[in-house]
Amino acid sequence: METEFATNISPDEALTRLKHHLARMVLAAFIFTFVMARILVIFIMAGKLPPALFFHVKGTHVHHLNYGIFLLSFSGAALQFAQPKGKWLTLVAVIYGIGLGLTFDEFGMWLHLGGLYWQRASYDAVVTVAALLALIAYGSTIRKWRPQHVITLIVLIAMLCVFGVILKKSLTWASHDFGPRLYELEMNGPS
Repeated sequence: METEFATNISPDEALTRLKHHLARMVLAAFIFTFVMARILVIFIMAGKLPPALFFHVKGTHVHHLNYGIFLLSFSGAALQFAQPKGKWLTLVAVIYGIGLGLTFDEFGMWLHLGGLYWQRASYDAVVTVAALLALIAYGSTIRKWRPQHVITLIVLIAMLCVFGVILKKSLTWASHDFGPRLYELEMNGPS
């Protein structure tokens, strides 16, 4: 992995490429984990998968944000104490992305200290984290910005505003059409 970033480029450029690569790994793991967590929860609550997939300790449901917290702690400790390189560093980045996905999937629950799983705050947090990761993964460093980058930024901000309006309308529609079914699944499904 390290040789991929170190051929015929400056050390600063190699470090920048490594950071972008790691951010792309975190972003991919984050989005994949969020989507899979949502799909699995829907299937479990709809009775398509066994309720035993929900882990309980002495009658208390252990939410998957707890797994995410442990993965975030593990990846932080690995970076601090083991200082991995090459493929190990990529693996820690993926573990970090999975931990972020599991934790932020239930952001609304830990923000409001409980409540229903289907909280809008979780979606908002996931979109925000994904956008920040995408900027780190694919964005240019500000020192290297040229006029076309500024134009791209302006277009991106305009597109994000349009996306925000469309997202709000689609979430309102989804909440109206699917919300009652999701809440019914959660209330009647396994706890």
